[in-house]
Amino acid sequence: MIIIPVFSEQKGSIIASNKVSSRIFSVSFSQDSSYFVTAGNRHIKFWDLDASKERRVNSTVPLIGRSGLLGDHKNSVFCGVACGRGLTVNNTYCVTTSGVLCLFNSSRQLEAWVDLKTSVASSLAVGEDFVFCGCADGVIRVFRPSNLQYIGMLPRPHRLGVDLTQSTQHSLLPAGSEPRHPDTLALSFDPRARRLTCVYTDHSVYVWDVRDVRNAGRLYSALYHSSCVWNIQVYPELQDPSHACLPPSSFLTCSSDNTIRLWHSDAPIRQRNLYSQDLLKILYVGEDMQHLQPAGERVEAESPDGKAGIRVLGISPDGKYLAAGDRCGNLRIFDLQFLEELVKIEAHNSEVLCLEFSPASTGMKLLASASRDRLIHVFSLEKNYSLEQTLNDHSASITAVKFTGESPEVRMVSCGADKSIYFQTAEQTADGLVFSRRHHVVEKTTLYDMDLDPTGTRISIACQDRHVRVYNVETGKLEKCLKGSVSDEGALLKVQMDPSGSFFATSCSDKNITIFDSETGECVATLFGHSELVSCMRFSQDCRHLISASGDSCVFVWRLDSRMTGAMRKRRARQASRTAGTCSLRQPNIRRETFISVPSSQLPLMESEEQKEADQRTPGKLDDAPGESECRRRSILYFLF
Repeated sequence: MIIIPVFSEQKGSIIASNKVSSRIFSVSFSQDSSYFVTAGNRHIKFWDLDASKERRVNSTVPLIGRSGLLGDHKNSVFCGVACGRGLTVNNTYCVTTSGVLCLFNSSRQLEAWVDLKTSVASSLAVGEDFVFCGCADGVIRVFRPSNLQYIGMLPRPHRLGVDLTQSTQHSLLPAGSEPRHPDTLALSFDPRARRLTCVYTDHSVYVWDVRDVRNAGRLYSALYHSSCVWNIQVYPELQDPSHACLPPSSFLTCSSDNTIRLWHSDAPIRQRNLYSQDLLKILYVGEDMQHLQPAGERVEAESPDGKAGIRVLGISPDGKYLAAGDRCGNLRIFDLQFLEELVKIEAHNSEVLCLEFSPASTGMKLLASASRDRLIHVFSLEKNYSLEQTLNDHSASITAVKFTGESPEVRMVSCGADKSIYFQTAEQTADGLVFSRRHHVVEKTTLYDMDLDPTGTRISIACQDRHVRVYNVETGKLEKCLKGSVSDEGALLKVQMDPSGSFFATSCSDKNITIFDSETGECVATLFGHSELVSCMRFSQDCRHLISASGDSCVFVWRLDSRMTGAMRKRRARQASRTAGTCSLRQPNIRRETFISVPSSQLPLMESEEQKEADQRTPGKLDDAPGESECRRRSILYFLF
């Protein structure tokens, strides 16, 4: 049983209601708002609002409805309904899923109907002069409202599998051609501007100028993901921008629709394409995409469990390569300059959950992939992505993997659904590079995500109990525990640090995003708008935006407050100056070790004094505190210079 409530806009309360037993797909109000019509499964019903006016104060009266006389179409499923406008204000137009446009007169009788000559119809929009019907294969047919006389057909949208970099103006193809376009899903008509907005089944949006329906022009279009968006990767900032393969501030997303999309909201005009101002490239991934793409088709490859799509992405620190893991367990490497597939590895038995390239500071070129099969594979980029090591410490799905440290102290941290955190240290052996366990921490809650601070010394982990726990990478000890959600319900799913480490963003199962101060744990912003769980978040490199993706197939770009942007940029500047100061201090140390400007006669005396001082130290301290020993050594060299 379905309840139809009518609300008062002024009072915000229900003034009338009734029940229907049929499923309803569409609703339309008359021009004077005296009645409205509902359409659904074998259902066309006219609800009179004038007869349902308030007769008592603060009470809800029953809606009075009368069914339409369907005639031969009594068993049809009506997916769209629209009341007439202007001279045809007393008419009502309905469309069935089988492709029949129906006209009901003021007596609720089926006066006329016309076959749309399509396999499926989905939507309807009505103006004073036109009736627009959305059909399969991107077809939109136009009729006269008075007698349903056929006028023509609007241009179709892009073809499925379109290459944005080589696309040309679409052509008007005959209705009997092979289906290569997305189906029309929804229509909305603006009578003042005479514009028709169309949404298609691949989640693309077009706005058509229909002042002349026989020569309609496209005013705007945008191509979006058609399924759950799983991951986002922001293109890194390079020291030499001339070596960049992608424009600055660009980012990539991957989805269950088996595509990887390259976005740039401020793309130069020369890089824009015919169909979208912010989408630069669509990369179709799948076994059969190579031969299907020229024909315009797009087929989704499915994993053994019936799930399809690209699950996770990773960009190499030099900005040259893109790694993509799908839900079948495959790992693909692409060249970012041309977005061509270089390597494909059947790495895992289940979907790949995380990918991580080793940063340049480690002095190594590694790629780690982790999966639901509880394994971590480490590949060497210098050996054409050959397998270096497989780690099987975890006993459940691995949710995050991170590289950190500086050569030769290279570390890898991983966490998973088994509530464990493993701290691994790299060692170079005769058989090659080997990661060995250094610390193992077990928590009382499931660990869903992890991110490193800019210094690489601390990790922040999103936990099921809605807290963010911060651990020291070197010691493996818990340093602090911060509240990661303003809600007291649900679980914390994602955590992401900004490039300066000033703030961290979290997403909870309540579908909202919250930004906290990383030092105090104070909530500074709450973002909401996604209709499904937030699957990924990334801060832009310029500290101006936060990018989020969700299971609702949407990618949101949030503009951060200017004060937050200023705080992040100031902290990054301080970090950069501190790093530069450290480098400038190290350079004189190298010179002091190389050049000694003292008489050679004094060298034996100084060496004996240094040896005497070394003999007085505690041997254990030299082993336990190598940093202190290094500091003292540098002070002696400074004295010699």
